[in-house]
Amino acid sequence: MGSDIITNLAIATVVIILIFDYTNGFHDASNIIGTVVASRAMTPVQSVIVVAIFEFMGPIFGGTAVANTIGGVVNIKDLAATVSMTVIFCGMIGSIFWNLITWWLGIPSSSSHALVGGLIGAVLFAAGADHVVWGMEILVMQHKLAGVTKVIAALIISPLAGFWVGFLLHRLMRFLLASAKPTVNVVLKRAQFVTTAALAFSHGSNDAQKSMGVVTLILVLGGFIPKFEVPFWVMLACSIVITLGILSGGWRIVRTVGFGIYKVRPLHAMDSQLASASLIMGASQFGMPVSTTHVVSSTIMGVGTSELPKEVRWSKASEIVSTWLITIPGSGVVGGVSYLFVHYVLGIS
Repeated sequence: MGSDIITNLAIATVVIILIFDYTNGFHDASNIIGTVVASRAMTPVQSVIVVAIFEFMGPIFGGTAVANTIGGVVNIKDLAATVSMTVIFCGMIGSIFWNLITWWLGIPSSSSHALVGGLIGAVLFAAGADHVVWGMEILVMQHKLAGVTKVIAALIISPLAGFWVGFLLHRLMRFLLASAKPTVNVVLKRAQFVTTAALAFSHGSNDAQKSMGVVTLILVLGGFIPKFEVPFWVMLACSIVITLGILSGGWRIVRTVGFGIYKVRPLHAMDSQLASASLIMGASQFGMPVSTTHVVSSTIMGVGTSELPKEVRWSKASEIVSTWLITIPGSGVVGGVSYLFVHYVLGIS
């Protein structure tokens, strides 16, 4: 009987994780297709098709370093299997809620922040702060990043790096193309087929791995696999689901990313895509879970600042930054309240 409960709870939790993966796809679709659509390099249909193909390939060929990092954010292996699975289930509810509410409002927030915040909130309410792997002690004793410290470091550093890489790259490209004729825009639009594909691949290799890490954690907690090692079917499932989310499109947020920060033309779009893809791909190789939303938005700001700082819509930028700051506590509260509801009202634990 006990094994049946664990199996059913594991199935329900894996389903809710895949739902999060789907919302991650359609929420973050705007980050990838926003600039390419705004610069008129592709039609919305073309962009979604290109992005879907390379998004699917990202999780399969991008390794599992990010999944391993996410799987180590919380330490709940010493809890009863039903409790630990309920914690993850409720944490994902917090993440999904935040993705949906920011999508509805058209605000490009971070799915990565929402995932980490939801998990931390549920664990804090269920088991206490000592079951969160904060990572500070590991940083001091072993001089390496781990747990929440690694996640927060990546989420802080990546937008700063995105801004300056976008700034410097655009300065370089403007210098190289200073004497180019207006017809160069045709080449720049065609080049975006490559840079958009690279950005989609990098997004898949980083974002889908977050869901892969949580699914694998569930399999370990339920005793379905002996150690934390991402099975191929988990990679495939997360690839398919996030790709379906991409195909659904995040059209509410496309307006903000593509038109709301800076007036994007072909060179701006290509530079932003190239800078973003490079940073996200590099982060994936080091197991750093970064926010595509943060990186893409910050590269657009960097590109705009390098050309015409006054034309950057800083009011919209400040709105985005404010959302970044409240995402972890906001999704954390929802995750924690979800656990209290499930535990005390429904009596599940």
